[in-house]
Amino acid sequence: MLFGISAAVVVAGAVVTPQAFAATTPGFGRFGFFGSRNNAGAGNNAGAGNNAGGGAAAGNGDCTDVQLVFARGTGEPQGLGIVGRPLAQALASELPGRTVSSFAVVYAAAANQRSAGPGATNMSQHIASVAAACPETQFVIGGYSQGASVTDIAMGIRGAGTAGEAIDADLTGRVSAVVVFGNPLGLQRRTIAGSSAEFGPKAKEFCNNGDPVCGGGNNFAAHLAYPRNGTVQQAAEFAAGKVG
Repeated sequence: MLFGISAAVVVAGAVVTPQAFAATTPGFGRFGFFGSRNNAGAGNNAGAGNNAGGGAAAGNGDCTDVQLVFARGTGEPQGLGIVGRPLAQALASELPGRTVSSFAVVYAAAANQRSAGPGATNMSQHIASVAAACPETQFVIGGYSQGASVTDIAMGIRGAGTAGEAIDADLTGRVSAVVVFGNPLGLQRRTIAGSSAEFGPKAKEFCNNGDPVCGGGNNFAAHLAYPRNGTVQQAAEFAAGKVG
C-alpha cells in the first residue's frame, strides 16, 4: 500500500509540519492491530547499539551513558515495538561517543487501554532502579500509541489515562529527553508542553496528519507510519541534542 502522510510535530508547544512522504507498509492490517509477525524488539532489553544492554543495572560496570526507556503500542508483543526498535538504533547512531542501552517497558499493552497505568509504574520504577545503580546515566523516555499514554502518566500528567506511579521528582533531571508518537493526549487538545512544566521543555511529540489516535483523523495507516516517515530519525536527533 502506498500513501503520503505528513506529521505535525510539537516541540515545547510549537507545531511544525515536515514535508509529506511516500512509504510502503507491507504486512500491516493483515495480522491484527499491529501484526503478529512484527519482530521489532520481541524481547526486553533490546540492543540499541553501542554497548546496548538495558534492564536494571547491577552495578557501575553495567551502566551506560544513556538509556532509552520506551513503551510499545497496543497489541504489540513485549519489546521495544515497531517504533522503539528503530528509535533505539537511531539514537545510538546519533551518540557515537557514548554507550547506549535500551529498556522495553513491561506492560500488557491491552486493547482496553487500562494497562497504561501499570506500564507507567514499570517505567518509573525501572528508572528509579537504574538511576540508583548508575548515577551518571541519562534517560530518554518515550512511547508509541498507548505507550505514549504510559509515558504521559509516568510524567505525572493528570487525565492521561489510568492511574500509575510517576517518576520521582528527584529524578526528573535525569530524564534528558522525551519523545512520543501518536499520543492519545492530543485527542484532549493537550500537549506535554502544556501539561508538564518539568518535562515539557525537553519533549517532542509526533502526530501524523490523519492519525485517529492523536489527531482525531480517520486514516489508521497514518498511525502505523511512524517507523517509515522520518519521524523516528527526527526524534533521535532531538533526543541526542538534549543529551548533549
